[in-house]
Amino acid sequence: MKRRVVVTGLGAVTPIGNTAEEFWNNAKEGKVGIGEITRFDTSDYKVKLAAEVKGFDAREHMDFKTAKRMELFSQYAVAAAMEAYKDSGLVLEKEDAFRAGVIVGSGIGSLQVVEREYEKILTKGPGRVNPLMVPLMISNMAAGNISIQLGLKGKCTNVVTACASGTHCIGDALRAIQYDDADIMFAGGTESCICPTGVAGFTSLTALSTSKDPERASIPFDKDRDGFVLGEGAGVVVLEELEHAKARGARIYAEVAGYGATGDAYHITSPAEDGKGAAMAMTLAMKEGGIEPSQVDYINAHGTGTHHNDLFETRAIKLALGDAAKDVVINSTKSMIGHLLGAAGGAEFIICVKSIQDGFIHQTVGTKEVDPECDLNYAVGAPVEKDVKYVLTNSLGFGGHNATLLLKKY
Repeated sequence: MKRRVVVTGLGAVTPIGNTAEEFWNNAKEGKVGIGEITRFDTSDYKVKLAAEVKGFDAREHMDFKTAKRMELFSQYAVAAAMEAYKDSGLVLEKEDAFRAGVIVGSGIGSLQVVEREYEKILTKGPGRVNPLMVPLMISNMAAGNISIQLGLKGKCTNVVTACASGTHCIGDALRAIQYDDADIMFAGGTESCICPTGVAGFTSLTALSTSKDPERASIPFDKDRDGFVLGEGAGVVVLEELEHAKARGARIYAEVAGYGATGDAYHITSPAEDGKGAAMAMTLAMKEGGIEPSQVDYINAHGTGTHHNDLFETRAIKLALGDAAKDVVINSTKSMIGHLLGAAGGAEFIICVKSIQDGFIHQTVGTKEVDPECDLNYAVGAPVEKDVKYVLTNSLGFGGHNATLLLKKY
């Protein structure tokens, strides 16, 4: 028998709030965290907008020396993990450290350190490269740093599946607890690559919106959508075996009831046109949770705002849910925070947990006139208040990676 797994802690750093509660409250209000890029001069760039984290100071979460040994993506991850730990009420000194682990992913790691150190090679020679370049850069260091800061000695890994990384990490953490590899797992994703290389690369791929209007740049499912907006941040949650959580009197936010993961085997950037891969991920999650499509109240869509993603994800939802697709409420958190890449799944999972708690589904902000081919209910124009018992959250990554989690009201 698989063990039951619940959510007991939440932590977030996002473009609309540097705590989970601030993030959720601003999402409820429909606050947009997109603005002009401040990290570098965009004079020569077609793309001028991004969703940057504001007012983040790593020293509020760790000492100065520790912070200097981390790039932003790791700092965001540690800050979110520290918040999730505090929120959970856990006292790790009382736990078996080898039964508590971490699976936190990043799609890219640090492009910034590569930019800085390559410039040194060109101008000063290879001998001047920072000795910490590699450990600052590599994507597993988010998980490694969380483990070090909190003393987590159990399973410590990271999943790198581009924009599906955060959701796959939570799914793998779910499995670790279900099959008795751990009692407690810190899981989610983190990302920070709003920098010249990141913006230039995605622009050349024609993936980014070239809109100059922050309110109309990230507009998933809209007929005028023209790409996604690059975002940054982290979302980390504490997952716990149900009986372990109950024994310590933990506050339980929700239950993680199912997980589905598939590959499209189709294209390096485009989802499969028929939506079958993403549909199967949703079907597998529902099957594990023992529910019918008609029981799904809400889907937090991947909803990037690119033409292909939104159209093909709509097809996938119809395939997975059949006639029930027309009754489910769908939204895209990316309409406010842009696309957090490897962190998207972690941040959006937190939105799903809070939606179950509050019976509130935020609107897809900025979207006005829905594409006729995207003909489902995307919570456009206003939020939806209703009892939310079952939620699906989707993440789709370059390479054809599909991940879906099913959350259930506890």
